[in-house]
Amino acid sequence: MQHNRAKKKLATGKPISVIAPGYSSAGLVELLGRMGFDGIFIDCEHGPAGWEEVENMVRAAELVDATPIVRVQSNDPSTITRALDRGAGGVQVPHINTRAQAEAAVRAAKFAPLGHRGYAGGRSALGVKGNFTSHANEETMVVAMLEEVEALKNLDDILKVEHIDAFFIAPGDLSQSMGYPGHLDHPDVQAAVHDAVRRTRDAGRAPGVLTTNAASARRYLDLGALLIYVSLASLLQPGARDFLSEFK
Repeated sequence: MQHNRAKKKLATGKPISVIAPGYSSAGLVELLGRMGFDGIFIDCEHGPAGWEEVENMVRAAELVDATPIVRVQSNDPSTITRALDRGAGGVQVPHINTRAQAEAAVRAAKFAPLGHRGYAGGRSALGVKGNFTSHANEETMVVAMLEEVEALKNLDDILKVEHIDAFFIAPGDLSQSMGYPGHLDHPDVQAAVHDAVRRTRDAGRAPGVLTTNAASARRYLDLGALLIYVSLASLLQPGARDFLSEFK
């Protein structure tokens, strides 16, 4: 694995941009990386990518110095290990609701003495000079997903867990947990997200959020968010609609 651009920026308190292509395309990853995004979000929880496709998307991200962040299916050590052995620069672990679950995610993502990630090398070890396990522990990024009311109740405790680079407050499942399924813009949901962002920053940690355009990104940056996600679809659709409007 190479140096982790996104992790290093976060560590200095600088915000990072991460885009979700939504498709298992190495070519698309390369294009988006060349545009300047700090990270590429590869979705293995809801997305279509298989492990071979993940590996090729990771290669494309490395080519353009964008950090490939893989959202794994669950907080399972074997799944986390498999993503990292494909060369992922980071793993995003869903449904972290307690401090114990956050600690388990870290243990799965880090080699000893920080954790118990299984050692098999894989392509992530290629080209590493010196001690691979130390290098991997320094460069691997861990993102905890906070998606339920329980997580927000336990937030102060979760934020005490070391070696987590960012805490992503996910509005989709949070809206369901709060009783407003699918209503990500409901005032109560947005208030909960904003409160979690503030609490995370107040604890000296990096909050992550989902945005849809430049204006929403600016609002969250002003609030203190550091990990800024956007989907390719949300950026593409307005431009496509504007173009097609000329044919009506």
